[in-house]
Amino acid sequence: MHTPQAPKGTRDFYPEDYALREHIFRSWEKTCRRYGFERYDAPMFESLELYTQKSGEEVEKQLYAFKDKAGRDLALRPEITPSLARMVAARGGSLKMPLRWYSIPTLFRYERMQKGRLREFAQLNMDIVGIEGVSADAELIAAAAAMMLDLGFDDGDFSIRISSRSLLEEVFDSMGIDRARHALLYAALDKRHKISAEEFSRELVHAAGAAAGAVTELFSLRTLKDIDGRFPGLGSVARLHELFALLDVYGLSNLVEFDISIVRGLAYYTGIVFELFDKLRSLRAIAGGGRYDRLVTLYGGPDTPAVGFAAGDVVLGELLAAKNIVVPRQPRSEVFIVSVPPAGNRDVIAAARQFRDAGVGCEFALKNAHVGKQLKLADSCRARYVVFLGGDEGKEGKVKIKDMNTGAEWLAGSDNALTEIAAQLATGR
Repeated sequence: MHTPQAPKGTRDFYPEDYALREHIFRSWEKTCRRYGFERYDAPMFESLELYTQKSGEEVEKQLYAFKDKAGRDLALRPEITPSLARMVAARGGSLKMPLRWYSIPTLFRYERMQKGRLREFAQLNMDIVGIEGVSADAELIAAAAAMMLDLGFDDGDFSIRISSRSLLEEVFDSMGIDRARHALLYAALDKRHKISAEEFSRELVHAAGAAAGAVTELFSLRTLKDIDGRFPGLGSVARLHELFALLDVYGLSNLVEFDISIVRGLAYYTGIVFELFDKLRSLRAIAGGGRYDRLVTLYGGPDTPAVGFAAGDVVLGELLAAKNIVVPRQPRSEVFIVSVPPAGNRDVIAAARQFRDAGVGCEFALKNAHVGKQLKLADSCRARYVVFLGGDEGKEGKVKIKDMNTGAEWLAGSDNALTEIAAQLATGR
């Protein structure tokens, strides 16, 4: 008999696997709360037009597109930024700016599978909408660094590389490259570290034509000082200097560096862009983002500056495993009730109901079993406390309580057991 398999590029999450994803999500939420962001979400699928007109060729090729029963062209979301821009545009000027929004959407991209890249994945998105100055860019870059530190990485594990689409635009203009070719150039440059040198050279010649050699020489410019010397007086360079000065105040000077080769693949980026890499460069970018100041306007909304970044759970899971960061599984239940004769099923259910009504997670064996087997069940569900109901203690109107973390045992009156455990749990939380 044929056993069905999960579709390629997707994952089954058994409880032990989901523990890692849950850990990543909880850490993401912690970072977002610390930085003052509030959560939003959008539909799992959108009009196909939302992506084909604005996101560029890179995303278009990766779409899971389909027609619904009414013949409408739809697509599973490959990213959530277009949805955010659509939502902002729909409310016009009624939203109070700035927005500090985050989301943890499930996304779908039909792309070549490799380490750290799947076709269905979750992603943290953090966006600041309504601030034109680089203070918003600096705040998000700091939040991206905090995301990594909150997950257990240290500043020796990753770096943040920063550039600017507007800088490249000014440089390409000075080279005499037609603006109609800029989008092709950005797409080619974004592939620099993803394809072979021969393939990249062909892509660059196709995009830049006779200027391909001059574009290649840009990669020899390692610092903003180099850019100033070669292309003096560029406004985008002054903006980058301002950004790096702010990042120094955030205490991030040891993590950030200028890298002119960072361009980001999506067509809607307009200004500063950045990517996070693990220091060993064992994977593609951990996270990335940048300015998209025209996207809300393109969807019919008011002129609205915006900046954001995204980080995927797949690559972070790989890095956590490589760093041997242990993710403890949470208890399935806080209390496990062990039935000791003469206590019966009705007694156990009544006690469990007390705990559950008080908001304390509780379970018990659903079929008769000796005490040893029940204790194994308590251990398998990682219960913090075991309550022994019945036995000699029960005859005296008491219950025995065991702390599974420390092994400590004590007696409590049957009526006080719930109060005692609830207090212990409240202290330990």
